[in-house]
Amino acid sequence: MVQMSALSRFFKADELSTQIETQIETQVETRLEIDTEIMKLVPEPIIHKYGVVPIRKDGDRLFVAAANPHDVAILDDLSLMTGCDVVPVEIAAKEIEELITRYFGIPEVKKALPQMDKLVDNTALDESLAADSPIIQIVNTIILKAVREEVSDIHIEPLKEQVLVRFRIDGVLQRRYALPRQIISPLVSRIKVMANLDITEHRLPQDGHIPLKLTNYDLDLRVSTVPTIFGEKVVLRIFDKESIKRYDLENIGFSVHNNELMRSFLKSPFGLLLVTGPTGSGKSTTLYTALKSINCIEKNIVTVEDPVEYVLEGVNQTQINIRAGASFATYLRSILRQDPDVIMIGEIRDLETAQIAVRAATTGHLVLATMHTNDAPGALTRLIDIGVEPFMVASSVLGVISQRLVRRVCTFCQEKRQLSEMERTIAGTFGSQQKVRATKGCGECSHTGYRGRIPLHEILKVSSGLQNEILQGVSTAELRNTALAEGMISIKEDGICKSLQGITTIQEVMRVTGEEEGKEDKQSTVSGML
Repeated sequence: MVQMSALSRFFKADELSTQIETQIETQVETRLEIDTEIMKLVPEPIIHKYGVVPIRKDGDRLFVAAANPHDVAILDDLSLMTGCDVVPVEIAAKEIEELITRYFGIPEVKKALPQMDKLVDNTALDESLAADSPIIQIVNTIILKAVREEVSDIHIEPLKEQVLVRFRIDGVLQRRYALPRQIISPLVSRIKVMANLDITEHRLPQDGHIPLKLTNYDLDLRVSTVPTIFGEKVVLRIFDKESIKRYDLENIGFSVHNNELMRSFLKSPFGLLLVTGPTGSGKSTTLYTALKSINCIEKNIVTVEDPVEYVLEGVNQTQINIRAGASFATYLRSILRQDPDVIMIGEIRDLETAQIAVRAATTGHLVLATMHTNDAPGALTRLIDIGVEPFMVASSVLGVISQRLVRRVCTFCQEKRQLSEMERTIAGTFGSQQKVRATKGCGECSHTGYRGRIPLHEILKVSSGLQNEILQGVSTAELRNTALAEGMISIKEDGICKSLQGITTIQEVMRVTGEEEGKEDKQSTVSGML
């Protein structure tokens, strides 16, 4: 391979895909122009994902600019996708970025560039934020595209030579735009204006939100800005306020076994039910769905949240105000005087909140709350670690739901295939199934093979045996072993069952759960679920 600039004079490339030794030599103008029809041969998400650009087609041969022309896996994917013999042409990564930005960037960026040099004071900045400003159009385009692609988070990141825009789709960050470096200040200022933040403050982090109503969407965008060495980084988390209406206990992703456990918890008139998992694992959705299932005129349900994410009719929802000196504990003490039947706590963060929660759970209230722990048994020891007495934990906690989100197999392009040796080893204890649904990739799933997400659960029911172990102060590992022996299905086991059912893939399950639970698989527990 001969490395030369595609934006200068000539380039040469080995025809790797056909393994022909012949080299081609093609004249390229100083500013490479590519036929838009050629660009359409490779889907835009694939161009972003692999960092490749189709530049010319000659019969059955498709010449593709690539920073890493020796990646055979990428070449094979492109060949299968296009039906062509793919010929890689080595081009510097920076020039690949320029090509991608030129052909897939936001059109309004070109209109905004001539104005960038003038934005040196607040007066000029105010003019740039006028209703017809290209900056507004750029921000609107980014947000609308994110909404259409069902993005959970938008990342706007200033780098040394460009501004990178990435979308988190189904839990995975994907690159979307590379914008000119000088656009970052007006871009951030526009978002701050929308979120009612201080556009003159660039040294401190700021948080706000943007209410946004679109056709068929009622959204709330949570905005976070953080100063970096190259400018302010912005993350917008997108909440669809109406999405909670689509969920109930039947379609939220519980297995039959776990659904029965969940319903038994919610029938209890008192006790503490904890939902644990990392940020973005669907804990709030699980809590809101649980509240929906028990919401009725006979019950007084009160929530304490930070912030309120979804509005539930018939539920008294409160939002804490740290600036006014009102914490979770402050609100909880007042709520206990409001004659509640059910209390939902957005998150147990400290000892005071935890003590009020367990006290309420032992005095006739059903309490639902979230915590951040790695697994279900870890929530029990976490309560003790922050200072709650073991006897209070043992007597108050009904159960713990730990969860993770995995991507669903795209139903538009899924196909069946034989299990690999590795997959048979992982799934061997769960039955003799030989085939699973595999990801392929299509336009509906942005050629990832996945579309949407589903939670994996492990649900721990606090039995008398576990209560005794809590009182004895045993470790998290010992609590986990006891729970598994009593029939708890681990997150990994739940995931493998769902992969064998064609809902997700074993690769996704392993990506999310890792290897730490590899020794806990139990054929007797899970075989009845398949």
